[in-house]
Amino acid sequence: MGDTKLPRRTWKKPKRPLNFDLKMEELKTLGSFGLKTKRELWKARTELSRIRNQARSLLALRQEVREKKEPILMKSLSRNGLVTENATLDDVLNLEVNDLLSRRLQSFVMKKFNFKTPYQARQAVIHGHIMIGDKKVNIPSYVIKTGEENLVKLSPESKFNTLLTESQSNLGSPETENLEIPKQEQPETNAEAEPEVTKQEQPETNAEAEPEVTKQS
Repeated sequence: MGDTKLPRRTWKKPKRPLNFDLKMEELKTLGSFGLKTKRELWKARTELSRIRNQARSLLALRQEVREKKEPILMKSLSRNGLVTENATLDDVLNLEVNDLLSRRLQSFVMKKFNFKTPYQARQAVIHGHIMIGDKKVNIPSYVIKTGEENLVKLSPESKFNTLLTESQSNLGSPETENLEIPKQEQPETNAEAEPEVTKQEQPETNAEAEPEVTKQS
């Protein structure tokens, strides 16, 4: 037995982590769902493999035993929104990683409140702008149950209540993320103004020099 203070890992690394095609697929999934590290993706894959193993083990049982244990698995999956109530074990075996990641609070909030990027939705969750019922939830990987879909809302003091309702808001768009005043226009105006000042100073110095010469003559 291991130490209770050091629980076992809930995820497993892929067998070939340096495979180019696998790395490109993982990076695409990270950007699509706004995951922080690959560990979150590996946790979802581990959970998916556990669900598939349960479905395969039920298929190997006798019909009498299967009829008793199969409703327990299907009820838990339908509660999490992964399958429908009338789904079968074949539907469970056809599940993919994206099906699990789409049930995360981060992904659900981005679709419901029309956030521009999944990273913006993740920031809203972490900073306590999202509530489920009367409680604030700041865990992006929280799995939304079917009974909690209508309870997800923005907190009353959140600034996103006004920012997300603006029709022409560019909040979170990559084009306006680092929007600044162009710096090329300022040096051009200063460069044009300096020669004008120098041209005005030259005639004044010439005009002062001519009377001095006439007085001496």
